[in-house]
Amino acid sequence: MSTERSRAGRSGAGRSGGAGHRRASRQASGRTRFRPDRQLTVRMVLTMFLLGLLYVAFVAALLALLRSWVLVVVIAAGLLLVQYWYSDRIALYAMRAHEVGPDREPRLHGAVDRLCATANMPKPRIAISPTDMPNAFATGRNADHAVLCVTTGLLRRLEADELEGVLAHELSHVAHRDVAVITIASFLGVLAGLMVRFAFYSQLFGGRSRNDQNTAALLGLVMLVSAVVYAISFLLIRALSRYRELAADRSAALLTARPSALASALTKVIGEIARIPTRDLRTAQPFNAFFFTPALGRGASIFGLFSTHPSLDRRLDQLARIAVELGRPAGPGG
Repeated sequence: MSTERSRAGRSGAGRSGGAGHRRASRQASGRTRFRPDRQLTVRMVLTMFLLGLLYVAFVAALLALLRSWVLVVVIAAGLLLVQYWYSDRIALYAMRAHEVGPDREPRLHGAVDRLCATANMPKPRIAISPTDMPNAFATGRNADHAVLCVTTGLLRRLEADELEGVLAHELSHVAHRDVAVITIASFLGVLAGLMVRFAFYSQLFGGRSRNDQNTAALLGLVMLVSAVVYAISFLLIRALSRYRELAADRSAALLTARPSALASALTKVIGEIARIPTRDLRTAQPFNAFFFTPALGRGASIFGLFSTHPSLDRRLDQLARIAVELGRPAGPGG
């Protein structure tokens, strides 16, 4: 394993930086050194397929129930496109983050440069969020339009090898393309509520050709359809989110060959977040699905089904198994 890692390091170090590095990476699109995760790919495709069917049925139901269907579809499509194309800017704005160059954060850029060279992938833009909550996230519609953001609290608390493990975890999200999938999937869950509000206000303030009893029945039916759609999409997205975090932990541990450093970072970050006042964490809670660890909740209770992240114990158990595998002597096949 160490021989393979040194070969990967020499190969990555031999590549030129900047635009040349990006061109070489684009030519090798889809062939990063992050180990492919077929289960993650299958789960992403299945989740998006099921969500697609779900929302086609939802829109069809609204078309049958509502008159102003054109405006509903236009609003939904417009918001989805905005979220897809500008998800990185929206996330940075919400977290009050700003992009930084190597002159401002040489330690952070140096770590990302090494990991991207080793993984043979384009380097994302780097941003810092001025919050004491230790966390990190990656977002963007693809590897060439991605941004990796860390908080000042994370930089202050982690050692170099721990920080590298967290950064490798976030870069694996970009390499596996699950950042764009979770962005779209998460946003689709909001559309049900948006459409219901539109239906409600269009019936409340629009002209009514039916009596009040028919209007109430129509609104009740729309609300019922919306509740079912939201519940199913919520569970699908949470299941995908939990698995993608395990996949990112696994890929990061294999790329860095230091699962113990990632385990240490996980334990330290979750322990530090527990000490931060809840009221300070609530502002970041909407980004739970994107964070390295959730701002609120650990997914270790009976409500783990609704969590965006697997429990700490499950993540540490997986990293412990990977550490055993990496330390195991090579078999007859090398």
